[in-house]
Amino acid sequence: MHDDKKIELFERASIPSAVAKLSIPMILSSLVMVLYNMADTYFVGMLNQPVENAAVSLAAPVLLAFNAVNNLFGVGTSSMMSRALGRKDYEVVSLSSAFGFYCSLICGVLFGILCCLLQNPLLSLIGADATTKSATQGYLFWTVFLGAAPAILNVVMAYLVRSEGAALHASIGTMSGCFLNMILDPIFIMPWGLGMGAAGAGCATFLSNCVACLYFFVLLYVKRGNTFVCINPRKFRIKKEIVMEVCGVGIPASIQNLLNVTGMTILNNFTSAYGADAVAAMGISYKIYMVPMQVSMGFSQGIMPLVSYNFASGDRKRMKASILFAIKLVVPALAVVTLLYYIGSGELISLFMKNESIIAYGSRFLRGFSLGLAFLSLDFLTVGVFQSLGFGKYALLFAVMRKLVLEIPALLILNAIFPLYGLAYAQFTAELILGVCAILMLRYIFRKYGNNIKTTTDPS
Repeated sequence: MHDDKKIELFERASIPSAVAKLSIPMILSSLVMVLYNMADTYFVGMLNQPVENAAVSLAAPVLLAFNAVNNLFGVGTSSMMSRALGRKDYEVVSLSSAFGFYCSLICGVLFGILCCLLQNPLLSLIGADATTKSATQGYLFWTVFLGAAPAILNVVMAYLVRSEGAALHASIGTMSGCFLNMILDPIFIMPWGLGMGAAGAGCATFLSNCVACLYFFVLLYVKRGNTFVCINPRKFRIKKEIVMEVCGVGIPASIQNLLNVTGMTILNNFTSAYGADAVAAMGISYKIYMVPMQVSMGFSQGIMPLVSYNFASGDRKRMKASILFAIKLVVPALAVVTLLYYIGSGELISLFMKNESIIAYGSRFLRGFSLGLAFLSLDFLTVGVFQSLGFGKYALLFAVMRKLVLEIPALLILNAIFPLYGLAYAQFTAELILGVCAILMLRYIFRKYGNNIKTTTDPS
């Protein structure tokens, strides 16, 4: 199948135009996803019951663990698909998309079953105690035990659709579920509705993810014959070259998210020692921080198909220009957001809970988180470049450095020196150092792979 619109976007459109068409839908999707994540916190916070709000915060690492599967089969498969499109190898595009789809479905089902069977040790691991256990268990029932498969599948399908340049459709699918979640949240959570509390937030999330999956199934059916994305079970094959390429990028991306879960779990466990108010405040401040963080992540993921395609097709100058344009755009924007967050931290926290203790905790947490935003955006872009080019080993190196070498030790040290409040500055410490490393790695990539060639061999 030959699609002139896709070739025009990847090969001939101006770089600002191509970046905008690929990234803006992804950024909007990321913003809506953050709002939908914050909706749980907002409406549960309206109950003015810190235990219910703490349940949503404590469950966050388990939901973040979904990203390990999302990245394994979403990032890994989409990178392979875009590079295969650049080589005009359309059979590999179909086989890899079927592989990513069915593997993510199987893993989602298994994830939910295992978490259900091991829920008691899981609750202890994420920091739930006798006070917060029941509410956390109710939230996890819907979002994880029943909801893991649709939550994972709709994200992976968005990656597959986006890999061929259909960023708008990918974002519409994701946003459809998000908007539904925001509509259902108050109905399921609030006393005037079903009054389910944190469990109601989980139920709304489960239903919204199912609707998002339905959108993608309908989209692929309507576009059959005019899309490279294939979910035909007859195309699902365990072929060595596909497994190796998908896993070569996907496993490092997956490990990166597992390390993120580890870091958040440690953060929650440290915070839980200071009581439910501190846990709720940390959860609220982190979700506010996630707004620009997700914008940065969405931007880096949005340009991945453009970078992958031009790397594989041999147009390395276009690849380099796309990356530099992205850096010049997103890093200054996140620096401005840092300033706004630092000045208005207290007002932002108060939007979620009118509790003086939580506002006092949360404003200081948010200031610490916000300092790392500009460096984080540069780090995300660099890891996105690694994944686009198929250089999984570099992405893994950054993941290990971010969490194991820098952030987790910083959590331990800063909490000892500045009890509780030092926790919020650990990520800034890690991202500052990684930002320097990101600049050095991009310079290395530009020197080694920045010249146009007719064919390419993946050295990773």
